[in-house]
Amino acid sequence: MFNNGFTRSAAVLKGLLVVLACVSGAQCLDYYTEKPSYMQTCRINDPEFVKCSTTSIQKLMDQLGKGIPEVNAVIGPFDPLKVKEIQFAQDNQGAVTLHANLTEMVAIGLSKLVIKESKVSKKDYSWETKIYIPKLRLEGQYKMAGKILLIPLNGAGHMFIEIEKLNILMRTKTRLYEKGDFTFYNVTKIRMDLTPGGVKTNFENIFNGNSKEVERSTNLFFNENWREFFEALRPLITETVETTLLDILQKIFHLIPANFFVEDIPKSTELYAKGKAN
Repeated sequence: MFNNGFTRSAAVLKGLLVVLACVSGAQCLDYYTEKPSYMQTCRINDPEFVKCSTTSIQKLMDQLGKGIPEVNAVIGPFDPLKVKEIQFAQDNQGAVTLHANLTEMVAIGLSKLVIKESKVSKKDYSWETKIYIPKLRLEGQYKMAGKILLIPLNGAGHMFIEIEKLNILMRTKTRLYEKGDFTFYNVTKIRMDLTPGGVKTNFENIFNGNSKEVERSTNLFFNENWREFFEALRPLITETVETTLLDILQKIFHLIPANFFVEDIPKSTELYAKGKAN
């Protein structure tokens, strides 16, 4: 009898905590029903749509850098941004054979992100976005075994990769759907082409701490030959950035209706009915 009473009291307390959380925070917000003041809406059939869309997405990125409580409740701070654990394997006969595990990672520098161009396809409402980041730093813990630029590696510890003057061409696949009276983007896939202007890196304990002098000279070699180093690690870096941004965009665009970005966006039933007809 005591256990039953305790269970009921615990359930009531839990319910009260949920109600208080909804009253005091933004975590219970399912999606926006009113357009925030920082957002700019465009019409895809307007000749100046690309210019308007570029400005609109830039305003959103700027606000993310300052902090949006409803978004922060879902993804946490935007800069520095927590990165999901990355498991990576690449087995080549050439310069790279690598098995890596990245944990406790953060991405630093996204608040300075510049949208150079934002295009939206009238056919399927997927995006092509040109992005510039002055400096993007990926930092955290790593475990690595394999070889980079023919150098055998086997270590674990703290690492960072700092990419300067990074240009990104991002191709994003979306699928429209409805919630309430609004149309939303479901971001299903991201593919990125990365073009860096410089790369700095440091891997601690890259030889399991057996030789600090060799560790220093190896990191120096990677920095002096940063183009080759970046090409060797391009698949890992690209996968890390793609995975991170896919998770962010999925969460943001489940929260903010597509109507707030594109005023004349069709409902999903209209768009996909046209596709079947064609």
